[in-house]
Amino acid sequence: MNGIVYVIYLALTVYAWLIVARMLLSWVQLRPGGAAYKANKVLVDVTEPYLAPFRRLIPTVRMGAMGMDFSPVVALLVLFVAMQVLVRL
Repeated sequence: MNGIVYVIYLALTVYAWLIVARMLLSWVQLRPGGAAYKANKVLVDVTEPYLAPFRRLIPTVRMGAMGMDFSPVVALLVLFVAMQVLVRL
């Protein structure tokens, strides 16, 4: 893998981990003003431009009063496929 491809692959890997971190933080109640709340805000600001198109395509699944958003999972799958295509180039 040449240098440019490796840097792009590394950036995509970090971005995937940011999406996973956002998914995990969405499962807990965050106190406004706390460190985790601020970290979550940064994660939302960084990942939302990528996740927004997937949210428009994939509806939230309602389970009683709760909704399950599967768009980050699909977005991660697309990102991983793109990473594999990049590696094969």
